[in-house]
Amino acid sequence: MQHDLFTPLELPSGAVLPNRLAKAAMEENMAAPGQLPGDRILRLYERWGRGGAGLLITGNVMIHADALTGPGGIVLDEDSPIEPFRQWAAAAKRGGSQVWMQINHPGRQVYAEMPGVAWAPSAIRVDIGKQSKRLAQPTEMTSEQILATIARFVETARRAELAGFDGVEVHAAHGYLISQFLSPLTNRRTDEWGGDLPQRARILTDVVGGIRDTVSPSFAVAVKLNSADFQRGGFDAADARAVIGMLAPLGVDTVELSGGSYESPAMSGHSADSRTKAREAYFLTLAEELVATSPLPLMLTGGIVRRPVAEEVLASGVALVGMGSALSVDPDLPNHWREGTDAKVELSPVLIKDKSLAAAASMSRIRYQLRRIAHSRPTNPQVNPTLALLRESITSKRSLRQYRTWLERKNTHA
Repeated sequence: MQHDLFTPLELPSGAVLPNRLAKAAMEENMAAPGQLPGDRILRLYERWGRGGAGLLITGNVMIHADALTGPGGIVLDEDSPIEPFRQWAAAAKRGGSQVWMQINHPGRQVYAEMPGVAWAPSAIRVDIGKQSKRLAQPTEMTSEQILATIARFVETARRAELAGFDGVEVHAAHGYLISQFLSPLTNRRTDEWGGDLPQRARILTDVVGGIRDTVSPSFAVAVKLNSADFQRGGFDAADARAVIGMLAPLGVDTVELSGGSYESPAMSGHSADSRTKAREAYFLTLAEELVATSPLPLMLTGGIVRRPVAEEVLASGVALVGMGSALSVDPDLPNHWREGTDAKVELSPVLIKDKSLAAAASMSRIRYQLRRIAHSRPTNPQVNPTLALLRESITSKRSLRQYRTWLERKNTHA
């Protein structure tokens, strides 16, 4: 059903996406000085915009300057200048795509070397075995800090609309802060922010409700949600089904289904659980369970690199097909499929036994491609993942120095 991939999709807000293919979020780690989007980000997104995807979702944009997933993260808060973000949105939309900003707070998933804060619903450190000491020991958030964080999400969304983005995606997956609140493994609070699922989901529903009350009705509001955490006793498909039901009355346009966390990195194909397909559409089985009862359009992301698999995802009832790694290697893949070719992307498996290191190497290999695109160079999917990880560690040290200096100045003048 070739034409289905290129059928427009009208969202509950009334926004219309040109087709059913979305560039899913991938953390770029390319912040210019001031933790802002710069020339490299603009070139990268302009290139993706010419590739034919109907929707581009940015990588993490952080709502709190003191809490970044990595030192190269972009920050949009009340102090950020709007103009660089206007240029980013304009570059991404130049080819006809819509662009949504993914907004996020890392919570406890912060590396120990990072300045700033490591907050969590409960003071439980990330457990990734031998690598655990690389992550910070988090502190339990106060109610005041939770309310301030909700306000930051809302302010970042407001400013994203002001900058010309077509929507935002609230990141509530992959073990980041909101995902931490949703999981009974990481949220052991006994106040109004913990306990049963509606209370654990309160931070998410308050964020989404606050954003919808602040932005225009036609501005898209999406949520990225784990279909499962892939950890025994954690957030599971039944929880995901219930949360989707909670989001529907709040004006959410779509829920993107993914899975995993630093502790069980299913999003990069390295789950500690066996319920993902070996290579493509990692979460399709769980998505098929959720589609049957979902009151909202669903988007599925995770390992999709071939057109027949994308069509299988649509045939399951999923409304949007998200692709990340594939578009980091071939930004023109949607155009190839529109022209009737069955082009695909080949990425060899990462043969590192330690799952957390394998996931890090996988992402480093992807970001290596993003940097090449941003410098107008051809991609190189055959790059050695371990070499890419080593190269990125050098880049990260430089970014860390830059971020630390910027944050000290920002907090000094606050």
